[in-house]
Amino acid sequence: MAVYDDCKLKFHELKAKRVYRFIIFKIEGQQVVVDKIGGPEESYDDFTASLPADECRYAVFDFDFITAENCQKSKIFFIAWSPDTSKVRMKMVYASSKDRFKRELDGIQVELQATDPSEMSLDIIKARAL
Repeated sequence: MAVYDDCKLKFHELKAKRVYRFIIFKIEGQQVVVDKIGGPEESYDDFTASLPADECRYAVFDFDFITAENCQKSKIFFIAWSPDTSKVRMKMVYASSKDRFKRELDGIQVELQATDPSEMSLDIIKARAL
């Protein structure tokens, strides 16, 4: 599975320059490409609404939060979205290429696997960030 250079470039811009809130990736043919980008003003709800209900995707989300010590922090989440309603073959392709793709994105701090929106609720994201 090839990873399109634009994927790494956009991820670097999210990580280093913080010009995006999230990036959604999809597999097209034999490579991973950028599907959708969310600007820094977009919310977690905007992000979850951007994920298709019946297709798999990879996504990175830059989550800002305040620690118990009142420090502003952010963590980059890698989310493997694989809804139960997606085709079995699609789920297998995404599952088998996930680790290889994730290795291309240097700087991911938390990984989450979700098959249903409830598995990546904002409460779960907050709990995993701390």
